[in-house]
Amino acid sequence: MTQPLDAQGKSVRDRPVVSPAAADSERTARRRALLEWIAVHSLGVAAALFFTLPFVFVVLTSLMSDQQALTRDLLPDTWEWSNYRQVLDTPGFLTWWKNTLIYAGLGTVLTVVSSIPVAYALAKFRFRGRNLALMLVISMMMLPPQVVVIPMYLFWAKQMDLSGSLWPLIIPMAFGDAFSIFLLRQFLTTIPNEYLDAARVDGCGELRTLLRVVLPMAKPGIAAVALFQFFYAWNDYFGPQIYASENPAAWTLSYGLESFKGAHHTDWNLTMAATVLVMAPVILVFFFAQKAFVEGVTLTGVKG
Repeated sequence: MTQPLDAQGKSVRDRPVVSPAAADSERTARRRALLEWIAVHSLGVAAALFFTLPFVFVVLTSLMSDQQALTRDLLPDTWEWSNYRQVLDTPGFLTWWKNTLIYAGLGTVLTVVSSIPVAYALAKFRFRGRNLALMLVISMMMLPPQVVVIPMYLFWAKQMDLSGSLWPLIIPMAFGDAFSIFLLRQFLTTIPNEYLDAARVDGCGELRTLLRVVLPMAKPGIAAVALFQFFYAWNDYFGPQIYASENPAAWTLSYGLESFKGAHHTDWNLTMAATVLVMAPVILVFFFAQKAFVEGVTLTGVKG
């Protein structure tokens, strides 16, 4: 007698018998997994919209006409790309851009170069007073910059005669930064000492070990520190206000944007266009370097 076969050519009698209770339990588990997936992704979509919608609103407003920007419209009737050209043609805007690039770029390089040797010494050297030195670095992180702004201003403006420029903000970065030193030190402690010992056995000195062994392995941590410093300098408003406010030729984008907004307080489309031009470089830098940034920040907390 021929046995009934299923679509795959197997005997129906060979199938495992599933009880109704087991089938109901499986359907319940699938339904629960689907609901959990929807809940998790709904929260993620809601959080993404919460952070993205303000930026979308700024971009859309920057592309409106002067009259439409004063209404409640959300979408532009005509896409006014000329608003960005008008902002770039504003006297001084490109100078602010250049000053910001110099401040953020040179400051980032100086901070990273000066912080790496200190962090390496605190992470890998054994010397008397190392814990005290680390506590001093941490205490400097807790010191608000407003506490020392008056003596620092008197030094740079009266003694060094550098007021009206960005050099009082750039030069101190050549002597290290407490937060950068601490973050790099936390990352360098995750590098096994066996690599350093092997390099020393091969005849490498401490400087060569740092350059040839430590730095290639510390690229994520260095990238995280560099991005933190770049973002800080690019968005810094307090420092340029203290030292460069008297000289418009030394203004940065963050400080110049305040002046631009005052001059165009009714032209919201131009103000939003200037805001987009200020934010765009930071967003692009983070977009292309986010992998190294997240990896560096994550690994700094592995051990300390």
